[in-house]
Amino acid sequence: MGGQVSAHLCVLGTLMNELGMDIKHPKRRGEWAELRFMACAAENGLRVTKPWGDCSSYDFAVEHNGHFLRVQVKSTQHTKHGGYSCTVRTGKSVYLGDPFDWLAAFVIPKNLWYIIPAKLVVGRICILL
Repeated sequence: MGGQVSAHLCVLGTLMNELGMDIKHPKRRGEWAELRFMACAAENGLRVTKPWGDCSSYDFAVEHNGHFLRVQVKSTQHTKHGGYSCTVRTGKSVYLGDPFDWLAAFVIPKNLWYIIPAKLVVGRICILL
């Protein structure tokens, strides 16, 4: 029974990524990626909090050793130069100052998360994963 459940969950994960790649509207795809992040964090025993509203420079606060770390979630499915190009700006401008602690970048076709320190992405328009 356990093997059947595992195989089913694996197929479901693949299907979910295929469905995610079909979401054309960037805002909706971003919301979908945020839900995937919350599920992944919870599956790994992390406590996740979502700030109220849409004005924060980060998407989630994740508790770690009694402290909260601010996480900004981005996703990509666009290939470029042998990798995946991920936009890391807010609207039309780059992040400046101290907007978040970590970037969680989700490569949709690979079902793969990159967790990157903010200092490596702040001030950039996009990164190559």
